[in-house]
Amino acid sequence: MNVQQDNGGLPGQELVEQGIADLDQGRISDCSLLVLVAAPRLNRLGISIPGWQELCPYEHQLYDRLAQRLGDGAHSYYNSLLRRIVSYARALEREQSQKPGSRARDQ
Repeated sequence: MNVQQDNGGLPGQELVEQGIADLDQGRISDCSLLVLVAAPRLNRLGISIPGWQELCPYEHQLYDRLAQRLGDGAHSYYNSLLRRIVSYARALEREQSQKPGSRARDQ
């Protein structure tokens, strides 16, 4: 699924779009690591994540990057990023469940 295709305006969508674009270009960024943290859930939602490998501790890499840049502010910023990606996934799940023929809606 192309993130931009059907999901205009979901909360946190800009982070997912930027993260996927960065991964496509081979760039490690806050957004690309955030997308990799959420990759299992995003994959279940039909979003293909380039370069994803399950074994890496992406959470640690993301937090370390934030700590280097933000110091003591890293913890709250890290948590806000996680809340935004979870918000995106929940909104996408809700949107998908409301589509005609959706298994969640039909049950």
